[in-house]
Amino acid sequence: MADTVQRIERAQERAARAERAARSPGYKWVALSNTTLGVLLATINQSILLIALPDIFRGVGVDPLSPGNTSLLLWLIMGYMVVTAVLVVGLGRLGDMFGRVRMYNAGFAIFTFFSIMLAITWMHGTAGILWLIAMRIFQGVGGAMLMANSAAIITDAFPSNQRGLGLGLNQVAGIAGSFIGLVVGGLLSPIEWRLVFIVSVPIGLFATVWAYVKLHDTGVRQDARMDWWGNITFAVGLIAVLVGITYGIQPYGGDTMGWANPWVLAALIGGAIMLAVFCVVETRVADPMFDVGLFKIRAFTFGNLASLLASLGRGGLMFVLIIWLQGIWLPQHGYSFERTPLWAGIYMLPLTVGFLVAGPISGYLSDRFGARLFATGGMLVAAMSFVWLLLLPVNFAYWQFAAALLLNGLGMGLFASPNRAGIMNSLPARQRGVGAGMTATFQNSAMVLSIGIFFSLMITGLSSSLPHTMAAGLTAQGVPAAQAHEIASLPAVSVLFASLLGYNPVQTLLGSSTLSHLSAAHQHYLTGRSFFPALISGPFADGLGVAFGFAIAACLIAALASALRGGKYVHVEEGADDGQS
Repeated sequence: MADTVQRIERAQERAARAERAARSPGYKWVALSNTTLGVLLATINQSILLIALPDIFRGVGVDPLSPGNTSLLLWLIMGYMVVTAVLVVGLGRLGDMFGRVRMYNAGFAIFTFFSIMLAITWMHGTAGILWLIAMRIFQGVGGAMLMANSAAIITDAFPSNQRGLGLGLNQVAGIAGSFIGLVVGGLLSPIEWRLVFIVSVPIGLFATVWAYVKLHDTGVRQDARMDWWGNITFAVGLIAVLVGITYGIQPYGGDTMGWANPWVLAALIGGAIMLAVFCVVETRVADPMFDVGLFKIRAFTFGNLASLLASLGRGGLMFVLIIWLQGIWLPQHGYSFERTPLWAGIYMLPLTVGFLVAGPISGYLSDRFGARLFATGGMLVAAMSFVWLLLLPVNFAYWQFAAALLLNGLGMGLFASPNRAGIMNSLPARQRGVGAGMTATFQNSAMVLSIGIFFSLMITGLSSSLPHTMAAGLTAQGVPAAQAHEIASLPAVSVLFASLLGYNPVQTLLGSSTLSHLSAAHQHYLTGRSFFPALISGPFADGLGVAFGFAIAACLIAALASALRGGKYVHVEEGADDGQS
């Protein structure tokens, strides 16, 4: 009996110390720095593979462009994004029920463990890629736990008059991580492709221990039962839709894309029906995981709508710009195709600089003036930057391209921080976890959807003129007409993937057997740095026009949604004291 009393007293003493630590003036900065590191690590790993893919596939001995391997390529890129999109709401809900810090700490540990499992890959061939895909999916579970609970932890730790700054720094780090990952992947993968995964391990180990020791749950827990039917219908529906999008951008039969594939149609339609069933379920259960009632809050509804549209405009942008740089501009300016992945990441740094400059400043100012002005203005600035990019020639002067990227980063940074703060400030304390998870779901799902939309628009633009242009260009260099037309009739997605991977596109498409029958001069010209960029520039410009037109429309509608969010609004619990310093 005495031992039991002592254990209870020690537990109460530990809880009291944790409460005092959490209420200390410096705790909010500890919470911000740790959660920002977590989100940065999670988002860097969303994009770090894009530049490293050629080295990874070479390391395991697989040709990603050979027939049947396109699916492996896409799932290695998008599997992480799909799982984070599906799980963040449920994991945010669990954070509300069992403690956000507890779920966040577990997320860091899971993320770090599967980073190790990725780095120790020993298999080769298709088995090696399947192992990497599976480990990436499990790594995404940890990433989803970090994303789902970080914003709620910051909101709990900061008073309402400082949340814009705290959430702004966190949000900007998350968005910037997507672009930092490009450079990190480009620097590490040529040295050793496993370093792309190993780099996360020491940071993850340190941050896991740091989070366990220093972070404390200060939020309001909500006693509730797990909404199993909601979780199941949501997961099945969203996975079906995202899988349908993933396979929709792949060729099917004689079509350049797979939107007519019966399995793709079944996944999209079935997923939409299941999500409709999910919406019905959520109105019938006592403790829904996706609280539809939150959409009665105007700032929450229009903030999430604006976030969804901004993510649609931004998500596929990364792929389009990388392909533009790697497939056309960098080779035209003296870079070999093998060097283009790294330099594409470096040349996109102005975008990250814009985020880093505008995000914290706009977050700080939104604490005083509210989110509407900054979020609306940010989307208008982003739309202007897309117009600028649309007007650039394919072979642009870099300073103009860099200025347009900087403007886009400033606009997105101006929008992101105030918008996230406005959403989180509008939420009741007991629902911050699920609310943050819902926001993350909209953003992550929009990223996958955006990739599908941008690729589809680019492929549509390329398919209208690329076959004729490529056939004429190849025959002019001595390639037999029948073979030239056969290569020209290949799906445009093959050209896009070859450019994305930093391979020599013409050498990859023609193959060594065809090239060996040509003269040395023709071989040198076809596989050189000028033929392919000049060949694709016109058709690529058609695709760019359609893609940037979509991005402009998405940003303008997002600006309208931001303008409709209402004035500054902070939800205050009855009897609550929000006067933390």
